[in-house]
Amino acid sequence: MESLQTLPPPSHLSPSALSFLDHRFHTQCALADAPNFVSELQTQCAELDRALDELTRRLGEGLAAYASFSGEIHGLFGHVTDRLAALSSTVVPDGGRGKADGKGFKEELAALAKEVARLETVRVYAETALKLDTLVGDIEDAVSFTMSKSMRKHSSSQNSQEMHMLAIKTLKTTEGILASITKAHPQWKQLVSAVDHRVDRALAILRPQAIAEHRALLTSLGWPPPLSAFTSSNSDARNVNQVSNPLLSMQADLKLRYSENFFALCNLQELQRKRKVRQLEGHDREVALRQPLWVIEELVNPLSLASQRHFSKWIDKPEFIFTLVYKITRDFVDSMDELLQPLVDEAMLLGYSCREEWISAMVTSLTTYMAKEIFPSYISQLDEESATGTQSSARISWLHLIDLMIAFDKRIKSLVENSGVLLSFDDDDIMQKISSLAIFSDRPDWLDLWAEIELDDALYKLKLDIQNENYWVKKVEGAVLSSYTDDYKSPLISNSFLRHLASVIDRCRSLPRVSLRSKFLRLVGLPIIRNFFDSILIRCQEAEGLTALTDDDAVLKVTISVNAAHYFESVIKEWSEDVFFLEMGMGEDDEAGMESSANIYEGLPESSRRVIFDDEIKKLEEFRTEWVEKISLVILRGFDALSRDYMKNKKHWQKGEEGWTVSKALVEALNYLQSKTSVVEVGLNARDFVGVWRSLAAGIDRLLFNGILMSNVKFHRSGVDRFGNDLDVLFGVFGSWCLRPEGFFPKTSEGQKLLKLGKNEVEECKAGAKKWLKENGLRHLSETEAEKILKNRVFTS
Repeated sequence: MESLQTLPPPSHLSPSALSFLDHRFHTQCALADAPNFVSELQTQCAELDRALDELTRRLGEGLAAYASFSGEIHGLFGHVTDRLAALSSTVVPDGGRGKADGKGFKEELAALAKEVARLETVRVYAETALKLDTLVGDIEDAVSFTMSKSMRKHSSSQNSQEMHMLAIKTLKTTEGILASITKAHPQWKQLVSAVDHRVDRALAILRPQAIAEHRALLTSLGWPPPLSAFTSSNSDARNVNQVSNPLLSMQADLKLRYSENFFALCNLQELQRKRKVRQLEGHDREVALRQPLWVIEELVNPLSLASQRHFSKWIDKPEFIFTLVYKITRDFVDSMDELLQPLVDEAMLLGYSCREEWISAMVTSLTTYMAKEIFPSYISQLDEESATGTQSSARISWLHLIDLMIAFDKRIKSLVENSGVLLSFDDDDIMQKISSLAIFSDRPDWLDLWAEIELDDALYKLKLDIQNENYWVKKVEGAVLSSYTDDYKSPLISNSFLRHLASVIDRCRSLPRVSLRSKFLRLVGLPIIRNFFDSILIRCQEAEGLTALTDDDAVLKVTISVNAAHYFESVIKEWSEDVFFLEMGMGEDDEAGMESSANIYEGLPESSRRVIFDDEIKKLEEFRTEWVEKISLVILRGFDALSRDYMKNKKHWQKGEEGWTVSKALVEALNYLQSKTSVVEVGLNARDFVGVWRSLAAGIDRLLFNGILMSNVKFHRSGVDRFGNDLDVLFGVFGSWCLRPEGFFPKTSEGQKLLKLGKNEVEECKAGAKKWLKENGLRHLSETEAEKILKNRVFTS
């Protein structure tokens, strides 16, 4: 019984030992049989020790045999290699039979070398497979350890964390071997696939366990903090952080546990990233490689769930939702840089910024809630109003929501840029993560709806301006929306359209992807431009239909529309040179083959799939050219009608007209020309007026040349002087707009020069017309035309 007295106190025994003793010695009588029971246990222990010793011996013999066999194989391969090296240097004897034997011997050597290489490959394969099997077995053991209920119940969290780290370390070693196999032995696909299958099963258990432990640790730290901290009236955000941020108030032991847990999750994520890199080799890696940072997601998810209880009360007041999300994001963003970023860097998790990941995760949680709750609610309101035909308060709410989203994105962007990262519109990946408007990437139908509401709102406001005649009469003062200093004499209506277009472009800039910006601008911006074009075209057509532009008021009405078109065209041309539109054009080409852009241009004309404003600019240019030509043509027709008698009278070129410096028949036509051009000059902008008077000059040049010089009129000396005086007066009308007006009447001016030639010069010209014309700088007349003019010159003795 002495042995029974040596038992330790019950408190020092394990629960399983106590249970065993209670079961064996449950009565007083059972104690009498204790010596026999002790002897029986000693016998069983001795047998187990002998069995263990035998297993240890056999394991040692097996390992020694394997080591001996492996060494022997290495020795044999080394011996074969030496023999092959010696044989390769042996010269086969000459002679016909010797050559044949030598050839056969070489073939046998080649076959032997192949077999040796095959054996070497088999050996390497077997060793690699054995090593991988051992590693995967260790991984599975570690995972099983963490799953064991008894171990979870009676072991410390430290042991569990150590097993997690051991499993991750073994996983990294396994992944390194698999990566080397993929590069060195791509034919071993079955081996890699089998190992991947077992590793995937282990990871499917390990990751949820690691995340569950991380969540439990966060809960013990007091995360998430109460949302009341974010509604504090204290304007000092740093003071709020110090009070309410559990991450900053951790004690040393908790901070160590959190860091270890943090490293475990980061290492596990980096391991999965490397596995994806290997598995997606040769494919589009970007599809799956970039994942949010798991540790940040675990911070955001409980905050998001807590916030949504408040969001549900604010569906009709979304400004509160955006304010709360921004305040939470801002108040914790600095701690992400100060506390978590060093841990991420230490974990060597490349390409991750905790600041960006925190902001991105918060924005993603917001957009997820909006997609599930807010937008469906607003769309149902729009559907109800559409069915009842009531005034669109829902549309106003929609536009207000978009305004809030744009303002929120600007504030969020400033938080990112505070880290020193300057964002541009080509940072689509970053913009997509930090923009609430990214919701339209997944729901293009909502983007279409927004564009429709935005366009209807703009066109409704513009309709009122179009109907206001003051907007067509009053001029734009200064280059309000353009850097050009030219005075286009543009009416206010063009500025009104441009302001609305600029507003659409500003809203479009907030969209996170080039394809979204392009689509939105085509759905809203281009229809606004087309509406402007239709408005000025209708006014011109009305003016033309009433008086065929013979009335000064009608002409001025057309000049106002031309001025508006020119100003509008110059502004959107200048805008098109901005990098925003250049990137948009390049982005369309880059994304032409992507599925995401397949439906972007549905319902849009093929011709609009180029640089965004090209078609509209071309239409405005053609509009200006057409109506400038019409103004010129109307004036030219009036001049032609009034100068018809002047053209038909062939006799007055044979004698002068005393007391007149200009022909009486031409005076009325010249007065008409001067008065009409003066009206146009007052009403039309300077650039387009140049087109008017140049077109007029070209038309009058054709009239005079064909109607007089080519009409077989006989010119005497007095008639030549008279014709010269008439041209001088005509050139004087155009002299206000150029220094050498005769240069714009090339054929008439050169015809007059021929008429002024003396008799001898005329003969010289007739003798060598082509050469003479060239030498004397008459390049606009053909030989035939020159001969005809000289033929009509009459010289009196």
